[in-house]
Amino acid sequence: MPLMVVNGAQLACTMGMAPGVLTVLPANMVTNGVLPMATIMDSAPIVNIGTFAMCQSPANPMVAVATAAAMGVLTPMPCIPATTAPWVPGDPMVTYNNLPALTAPSTCNCLWMGVISITNPGTTNVTDK
Repeated sequence: MPLMVVNGAQLACTMGMAPGVLTVLPANMVTNGVLPMATIMDSAPIVNIGTFAMCQSPANPMVAVATAAAMGVLTPMPCIPATTAPWVPGDPMVTYNNLPALTAPSTCNCLWMGVISITNPGTTNVTDK
């Protein structure tokens, strides 16, 4: 049974160089008693998905330009997540305000080829079933 995800969950990006944090705004007004619970729609760059320090994806235009200027040597640049779709799969059987709950196995894709995953959901005992 996957764990539910809450505000402050730890994230990782395959193209990032440091952990990130999930921020869940209290708009849903659903908590685990203390922290706001996340839905699959908590995927907005910077608002929900924080930076991963530096991006090393050659698909990122800033990295491509810096790498070209360094004569082909991969040159990481500051990470600005570029997510455009919700987390998948989430749990459609558990909803908050008619939105599927975000669960620990879910991932979110960045336009710069990164796959964002949840490394610590922030809960240890709130499961989806």
